[in-house]
Amino acid sequence: MNHFEFTYQPPRALERSLLVLSGIGVLAWVAGLIVAPERAWASLLMVSFWVAAMGLSGTFFVALQYVCGAGWAVAFRRVPEAMSAALPIGAAGLFLVFLVHPELYPWVAHHGESTGFHAFWLSRPFFLVRAVVYFALWLAFSAVLIRNSRRQDQDGDLLHTRRNIRASVIYMFVFALTFWLASVDWIMSLEPEWTSTIFGIYNFAGMFSAGLATIVLLVLWLKRSAPLRDFVNDEHLHDLGKLLFAFSTFWMYIFFSQYMLIWYANMTEESVYYILRQQGVLGVLFIANVVLNWGVPFVILLSSAAKRTPAVLASMAVLILVGRWLDLYLMVMPPLMHGKAALPWMEFGMMLGVMALFLLAFLAWFRQSPQAPVRDPLLAQSLGYHN
Repeated sequence: MNHFEFTYQPPRALERSLLVLSGIGVLAWVAGLIVAPERAWASLLMVSFWVAAMGLSGTFFVALQYVCGAGWAVAFRRVPEAMSAALPIGAAGLFLVFLVHPELYPWVAHHGESTGFHAFWLSRPFFLVRAVVYFALWLAFSAVLIRNSRRQDQDGDLLHTRRNIRASVIYMFVFALTFWLASVDWIMSLEPEWTSTIFGIYNFAGMFSAGLATIVLLVLWLKRSAPLRDFVNDEHLHDLGKLLFAFSTFWMYIFFSQYMLIWYANMTEESVYYILRQQGVLGVLFIANVVLNWGVPFVILLSSAAKRTPAVLASMAVLILVGRWLDLYLMVMPPLMHGKAALPWMEFGMMLGVMALFLLAFLAWFRQSPQAPVRDPLLAQSLGYHN
């Protein structure tokens, strides 16, 4: 076995620290249930959706590489593969909300007031069935892609790559439909009278932008701490930086498209969504959302040198992750808090906890297989990659 085939064993101190942070997240939620229960359940919805999206973004990145026949990212493909381990955590949190406190959704209490397709779609049994189907499909495709990748480590058979290409093509269609519907079901239906036809695309843009930021941070960390030191070079970082720049800008494009159309139409039932989020402190957060998710990253990442500088690239990735948290906060919390903003101690503590759980799940998976796809036919191309 060569050094490329060794598995990574994270420091015990790191795992203990992550367990402590996870405990802080649980304590923050329990404290929230005591002092502000509705806000605590909303926060659980928010962080659970965040961590589920992180798992999905990892699987989506892997599938995208297979569909495009791209070889440049093979050297660090284990990183997005391992991110998919977060999916069960997100599922657990979301189903806890759906089953224990469905009153978070106003249509649950007023279901009898709806008629036609609206009543059919927003019925609790059908809502739960759809959620089960979404996660079953996501977990199944993730398991297939990872299983074939691991089997190729053992026998080097090209059949596994061909199977993953076919599975990835199907997954792209399945993912596009299911994530769009899940965004509508779990987030947009918090305000059932408000609709946006591009809400699913908007959530995809935020999800993948944050997912890329997470991949950047994990790759930089694992490169520095040894597991990926022999695999990742400046060209890989440059391309990750370009993707981060591109999808941050794509997020802004969809954000502006949704906002501009609603502002231009000036229809009461649509504009109320943004009016609620532009009052008082929420108005400041609304502007900060744009600055964090796009403004600063756009200016900084225009430079090629910035994309190749680990400290700069990492700082932009952190900024986008903070922006993603703020974006979800503005989607979930205002209607439940009636447009008021409060010191987000609970949300901050829960986000720290769920990020720690995410890293624990990531490390648990990453340590189970060689740190790179050692028998992938495109690994040599990726190791020698240059623009």
